[in-house]
Amino acid sequence: MKSIPAPKLVALVTAIMRGAGCNPLEAATVARRLVDSNLVGHDSHGVLRVSKYLEWKRAGWLQANQKPTVVFENDSLAIVDGNRGFGQVVGEFAGELGTGKAAKTGIALIGLRNCGHLGRVGDWAELAAEAGQVSIHFLNTSAAPRVAPFGGSDRRLSTNPITIGIPVAGGAPVVMDVTTSMVAEGKLMVAVNRGERVPEGWIIDKDGRSTTEPKDFYEGGALLTVGGHKGSGLSIVTDLLAGAIATGKSSDPADTVLCNNMLSIYIAPDVYDAGHSVQAEVARFLAWVKGSPPARADAPVLLPGEVERKTRAERSERGVPIDDKTYADLLAAAESTGIAKSEAAAMVA
Repeated sequence: MKSIPAPKLVALVTAIMRGAGCNPLEAATVARRLVDSNLVGHDSHGVLRVSKYLEWKRAGWLQANQKPTVVFENDSLAIVDGNRGFGQVVGEFAGELGTGKAAKTGIALIGLRNCGHLGRVGDWAELAAEAGQVSIHFLNTSAAPRVAPFGGSDRRLSTNPITIGIPVAGGAPVVMDVTTSMVAEGKLMVAVNRGERVPEGWIIDKDGRSTTEPKDFYEGGALLTVGGHKGSGLSIVTDLLAGAIATGKSSDPADTVLCNNMLSIYIAPDVYDAGHSVQAEVARFLAWVKGSPPARADAPVLLPGEVERKTRAERSERGVPIDDKTYADLLAAAESTGIAKSEAAAMVA
């Protein structure tokens, strides 16, 4: 395990993305958001994705320097086609479009389809919160069934995350960012890279039997939904909202191109709440929840997003931990874009 300062990691990933054909702004945006996922502890959506992005680009599933297309629009709604562009760039476009509309009308809905990997969905909730807006996001990956429905034994659903962000006046936002599967598939990638097993109840093997060996997933197994039938129900409606309702595709084995679809709702309380009663009630309620006497003295009640902020502070100071497999993959990715491994290693030394 290596510890690499975040700015050095951003510089390396930016160089790799530039070598892969991304323009300077796109390369920097992809790098910044991938490393930021590592900073907040979501390594599954961090720099281990770099080699995958290059693989998808070579396959034609991911296109560099693509501009999204607005295919339908009115005052409070838009449907955006990402044209297989990098999700870190297309996601920013969709978020800014949605918050801009909500600032005028009070509420907006953005359907985003045919987009490259959107990364940590919490990014888009934080983008909205910075604009003082509440946001709700439903996301799927149409060509990547990874999850067995409750009672099933094979892959039928995407991991289907749901993310909700609520701004807090004078403080950090509340951001709940969870998959409807037990974990994101990227956490299995992390476990494989580190040679670790996963907890019981996360996955089943190709025969539908419970297993703790993450490689069993990649040999035909499936993730399970969180909370049994309740999580399965949430996953099914998320797949419909992000896919069909956003005019993209819900999970479909006939779809051969990996892409994300996302339905986002933006709410601007300032449009209808001139007295700021919403802010006051948010503050009151959160203080009430946080005030619960902790069951353990060393473990106070935490709000959604607090763990990520704590991890960001720690890793910003100490560096981002990168396992040996991910480090080797980064050097190989750099070499594939014309950067010598020795040069890449020197960039993060």
